[in-house]
Amino acid sequence: MSDEDLMEQLQQGAHEAFDLIVHRFKDRLHNFLYRYTHNTEDSEDLVQETFLRVYRSRHSYQRIAKLSTWIFTIASNLAKTLYKKKQRMQTFTIHADESDSESREFEIRDDALLPDEELHLGNSMKELEKALMLLNEDFREAIVLRDIQQLSYEEISDITGVAMGTVKSRINRARIQIQELIGDYVYSETF
Repeated sequence: MSDEDLMEQLQQGAHEAFDLIVHRFKDRLHNFLYRYTHNTEDSEDLVQETFLRVYRSRHSYQRIAKLSTWIFTIASNLAKTLYKKKQRMQTFTIHADESDSESREFEIRDDALLPDEELHLGNSMKELEKALMLLNEDFREAIVLRDIQQLSYEEISDITGVAMGTVKSRINRARIQIQELIGDYVYSETF
Protein backbone atom coordinates (compact mmCIF):
# COMPACT_ATOMS: atom_id res chain seq x y z
CA MET A 1 0.00 0.00 0.00
CA SER A 2 1.37 3.40 -0.94
CA ASP A 3 1.94 6.22 1.53
CA GLU A 4 -0.81 8.20 -0.15
CA ASP A 5 -3.26 5.28 0.20
CA LEU A 6 -2.44 5.07 3.93
CA MET A 7 -3.15 8.78 4.30
CA GLU A 8 -6.45 8.38 2.49
CA GLN A 9 -7.41 5.62 4.93
CA LEU A 10 -6.45 7.85 7.86
CA GLN A 11 -8.62 10.63 6.43
CA GLN A 12 -11.51 8.17 6.30
CA GLY A 13 -11.09 7.30 9.97
CA ALA A 14 -8.80 4.24 9.95
CA HIS A 15 -6.55 5.38 12.80
CA GLU A 16 -4.28 2.33 12.55
CA ALA A 17 -3.09 3.79 9.25
CA PHE A 18 -1.46 6.57 11.27
CA ASP A 19 0.70 4.01 13.11
CA LEU A 20 1.92 2.70 9.76
CA ILE A 21 2.71 6.24 8.57
CA VAL A 22 4.70 6.90 11.75
CA HIS A 23 6.54 3.59 11.35
CA ARG A 24 7.45 4.39 7.74
CA PHE A 25 8.65 7.95 8.33
CA LYS A 26 9.99 8.24 11.89
CA ASP A 27 13.60 7.19 11.18
CA ARG A 28 13.89 9.24 8.00
CA LEU A 29 12.39 12.27 9.75
CA HIS A 30 14.71 11.87 12.70
CA ASN A 31 17.76 11.70 10.43
CA PHE A 32 16.59 14.72 8.45
CA LEU A 33 15.84 16.80 11.54
CA TYR A 34 19.04 15.80 13.29
CA ARG A 35 21.06 17.00 10.31
CA TYR A 36 19.15 20.26 10.48
CA THR A 37 19.39 20.83 14.26
CA HIS A 38 22.52 18.84 15.24
CA ASN A 39 20.71 18.18 18.52
CA THR A 40 19.21 14.81 19.43
CA GLU A 41 16.61 16.16 21.85
CA ASP A 42 15.47 18.88 19.47
CA SER A 43 15.21 16.43 16.59
CA GLU A 44 13.16 13.98 18.69
CA ASP A 45 10.82 16.76 19.80
CA LEU A 46 10.45 17.93 16.21
CA VAL A 47 9.64 14.41 14.99
CA GLN A 48 6.86 14.16 17.58
CA GLU A 49 5.56 17.62 16.73
CA THR A 50 5.63 16.76 13.02
CA PHE A 51 3.50 13.65 13.53
CA LEU A 52 1.14 15.60 15.75
CA ARG A 53 0.70 18.17 12.99
CA VAL A 54 0.27 15.45 10.37
CA TYR A 55 -2.52 13.89 12.43
CA ARG A 56 -4.24 17.19 13.19
CA SER A 57 -3.98 18.37 9.57
CA ARG A 58 -4.76 15.02 7.96
CA HIS A 59 -7.86 16.40 6.25
CA SER A 60 -5.94 19.23 4.59
CA TYR A 61 -3.63 16.82 2.75
CA GLN A 62 -4.46 16.48 -0.95
CA ARG A 63 -3.19 13.65 -3.07
CA ILE A 64 -1.72 16.01 -5.68
CA ALA A 65 1.53 15.97 -3.66
CA LYS A 66 3.46 12.97 -2.42
CA LEU A 67 2.81 12.29 1.26
CA SER A 68 6.56 12.28 1.96
CA THR A 69 6.90 15.79 0.48
CA TRP A 70 4.00 17.04 2.59
CA ILE A 71 5.39 15.50 5.81
CA PHE A 72 8.94 16.73 5.20
CA THR A 73 7.61 20.24 4.45
CA ILE A 74 5.88 20.26 7.84
CA ALA A 75 9.08 19.02 9.53
CA SER A 76 11.22 21.56 7.70
CA ASN A 77 8.93 24.43 8.69
CA LEU A 78 8.97 23.32 12.33
CA ALA A 79 12.77 23.10 12.30
CA LYS A 80 13.07 26.57 10.78
CA THR A 81 10.70 27.98 13.40
CA LEU A 82 12.73 26.36 16.18
CA TYR A 83 15.96 27.71 14.69
CA LYS A 84 14.56 31.25 14.56
CA LYS A 85 13.22 30.98 18.09
CA LYS A 86 16.59 29.81 19.40
CA GLN A 87 18.36 32.65 17.61
CA ARG A 88 16.03 35.19 19.23
CA MET A 89 16.49 33.59 22.64
CA GLN A 90 20.27 33.71 22.43
CA THR A 91 20.60 37.23 21.10
CA PHE A 92 20.92 39.80 23.85
CA THR A 93 23.63 41.95 25.23
CA ILE A 94 24.99 42.03 28.75
CA HIS A 95 26.03 45.65 28.34
CA ALA A 96 23.81 48.59 29.05
CA ASP A 97 22.28 50.31 26.04
CA GLU A 98 23.41 53.93 26.36
CA SER A 99 20.51 55.16 24.20
CA ASP A 100 17.95 53.64 26.60
CA SER A 101 17.67 55.40 29.97
CA GLU A 102 15.99 52.32 31.52
CA SER A 103 18.68 49.89 30.36
CA ARG A 104 20.91 48.35 33.01
CA GLU A 105 24.07 46.33 32.58
CA PHE A 106 23.72 42.69 33.58
CA GLU A 107 26.06 41.28 36.15
CA ILE A 108 26.94 37.70 35.38
CA ARG A 109 28.24 35.86 38.39
CA ASP A 110 30.05 32.58 38.19
CA ASP A 111 29.71 30.92 41.55
CA ALA A 112 31.23 27.65 40.37
CA LEU A 113 34.28 26.52 42.25
CA LEU A 114 37.59 26.43 40.45
CA PRO A 115 39.17 22.97 40.36
CA ASP A 116 41.74 23.82 43.04
CA GLU A 117 39.05 25.31 45.28
CA GLU A 118 36.92 22.20 44.79
CA LEU A 119 39.86 19.98 45.71
CA HIS A 120 40.60 22.10 48.78
CA LEU A 121 36.96 21.95 49.87
CA GLY A 122 36.88 18.18 49.38
CA ASN A 123 40.03 17.74 51.45
CA SER A 124 38.68 20.08 54.13
CA MET A 125 35.46 18.12 54.34
CA LYS A 126 37.39 14.86 54.76
CA GLU A 127 39.45 16.37 57.56
CA LEU A 128 36.33 17.75 59.20
CA GLU A 129 34.62 14.35 59.04
CA LYS A 130 37.66 12.72 60.64
CA ALA A 131 37.70 15.36 63.38
CA LEU A 132 33.98 14.93 64.02
CA MET A 133 34.50 11.20 64.56
CA LEU A 134 37.15 11.97 67.21
CA LEU A 135 34.72 14.07 69.25
CA ASN A 136 32.79 12.76 72.21
CA GLU A 137 29.34 11.59 71.03
CA ASP A 138 27.44 14.37 72.85
CA PHE A 139 29.66 17.06 71.32
CA ARG A 140 29.44 15.50 67.84
CA GLU A 141 25.64 15.35 68.02
CA ALA A 142 25.36 18.97 69.16
CA ILE A 143 27.69 20.40 66.53
CA VAL A 144 26.17 18.38 63.69
CA LEU A 145 22.68 19.54 64.66
CA ARG A 146 23.80 23.18 64.92
CA ASP A 147 26.42 23.70 62.20
CA ILE A 148 25.42 21.11 59.62
CA GLN A 149 21.67 20.74 60.13
CA GLN A 150 21.37 24.46 61.03
CA LEU A 151 18.94 23.87 63.89
CA SER A 152 18.32 26.46 66.61
CA TYR A 153 19.58 25.99 70.16
CA GLU A 154 16.00 25.41 71.29
CA GLU A 155 15.43 22.69 68.69
CA ILE A 156 18.68 20.99 69.69
CA SER A 157 17.67 21.19 73.35
CA ASP A 158 14.34 19.54 72.52
CA ILE A 159 15.98 16.80 70.42
CA THR A 160 18.74 15.95 72.90
CA GLY A 161 16.66 16.46 76.03
CA VAL A 162 19.32 18.62 77.73
CA ALA A 163 19.15 22.20 78.92
CA MET A 164 19.88 24.99 76.45
CA GLY A 165 22.92 26.09 78.45
CA THR A 166 24.34 22.58 78.14
CA VAL A 167 23.66 22.60 74.39
CA LYS A 168 25.52 25.91 73.97
CA SER A 169 28.40 24.65 76.06
CA ARG A 170 28.68 21.41 74.06
CA ILE A 171 28.65 23.29 70.76
CA ASN A 172 31.27 25.74 71.97
CA ARG A 173 33.53 23.00 73.32
CA ALA A 174 33.08 20.92 70.15
CA ARG A 175 34.09 23.88 67.99
CA ILE A 176 37.20 24.44 70.10
CA GLN A 177 38.19 20.77 69.81
CA ILE A 178 37.66 20.77 66.04
CA GLN A 179 39.78 23.90 65.68
CA GLU A 180 42.53 22.22 67.69
CA LEU A 181 42.30 19.10 65.50
CA ILE A 182 42.19 20.67 62.04
CA GLY A 183 42.95 24.36 62.49
CA ASP A 184 41.01 27.59 62.14
CA TYR A 185 41.34 27.88 58.37
CA VAL A 186 39.83 24.53 57.44
CA TYR A 187 36.99 24.80 59.98
CA SER A 188 36.01 28.36 59.11
CA GLU A 189 36.16 27.63 55.36
CA THR A 190 33.94 24.57 55.68
CA PHE A 191 31.23 26.17 57.81
